[in-house]
Amino acid sequence: MANIASAKKRARQAENRRAHNASLRTEMRSAIKAVKKAIAAGDKKAAQEQFRDSQSHIDSIADKRIVHRNTASRQKSRLSAAIKAMH
Repeated sequence: MANIASAKKRARQAENRRAHNASLRTEMRSAIKAVKKAIAAGDKKAAQEQFRDSQSHIDSIADKRIVHRNTASRQKSRLSAAIKAMH
């Protein structure tokens, strides 16, 4: 446990940041799941709209470096490919 005041503050800040980053990561996962759900339902139009919404979520989280930009790019690429493969 931290004894010095600055170390205590740092521990508080780290915990707050961790909680905030976790919520943003959850938001990204939910956006991805929403697109996958639309794909599973077989509604291409809805899947494309969900994908457009989720793209901005994924990009903003990558910009904040909560997930790596390559991870974000891979997720978007796979979702896009899945939508294109729909009939």
